[in-house]
Amino acid sequence: MSGAVIALKVNYDLLGVYVLGLITAFGGGAVRNLFIGIPITQLWQQNSLFIIAIITISLVFLLPSKAVVFLSRWSIFDAIGLSAFAVQGAMYAQAIDLPIFAVMFSAAITGAGGGIIRDVLAQEKPMVFRQDVYALWAMLAGFVIGMDWVTESYQFYLLFLVILICRSISHRYNWSLPRRSLQSIQTDTSNNYTEKSANIG
Repeated sequence: MSGAVIALKVNYDLLGVYVLGLITAFGGGAVRNLFIGIPITQLWQQNSLFIIAIITISLVFLLPSKAVVFLSRWSIFDAIGLSAFAVQGAMYAQAIDLPIFAVMFSAAITGAGGGIIRDVLAQEKPMVFRQDVYALWAMLAGFVIGMDWVTESYQFYLLFLVILICRSISHRYNWSLPRRSLQSIQTDTSNNYTEKSANIG
């Protein structure tokens, strides 16, 4: 859903809305397959997921603006997508006996990679690197699965639910990781250079 919403915000046409929406949903899985050695053609075998994504994107395009804003406020659809793709990505990596860091990476890139590609195509700074912590929740899912703490089907569903709740709450209350800016240092350096140039002149 977020890909379609971002496309609407930057005033893309109908094709742009579908492209950004589908890339957000499946771009992370494509990158994951490239990194962990799974044939990328497996993505095209997920017919039901493609149908769900297309229906969701169509609804976003057709719904009134107020409804889209309301749905994106809590980011429920994105939270569902992140949780499902993170768990799926971790399970793929674990199934081929990759080490835990690879499992965590697989979960993170599957859950957040599509959003990174989306932001680049929308000519924005990737949100995952500046104002949200959803990649952290994906990595947490990968860690739990990589440690073999969940093995039964119901445990995977519980993990999905936990990641879903964490993602929704962190988005609603604008949680973010610590940041540090060099802007003030760059400004001071620029001012000093300007003053020196004026003195020389």
